[in-house]
Amino acid sequence: MANDRALGGAILGGSILGIIVYGLLLYFYSRITLEVTAFLAVVILLGILAWIGWTMATTPPPEPIAEAPQPAPAAPAPETKTA
Repeated sequence: MANDRALGGAILGGSILGIIVYGLLLYFYSRITLEVTAFLAVVILLGILAWIGWTMATTPPPEPIAEAPQPAPAAPAPETKTA
């Protein structure tokens, strides 16, 4: 549990540091920062789509499911006389 808390704290700190660095880059080098960010966003999106397409194209189709045997019909219930 302590490891999870330490890892969470490190991720939080790294994220805040990343936000600050990105903000500074936008302030001082806005054009190149936006170009690189847009390029990376497109590359990541198209990379994920390519991976999904590759997986769909190379995965063999599933085996057909055999029909389950039909249960035998139940015997009719005995009739009861009502008075």
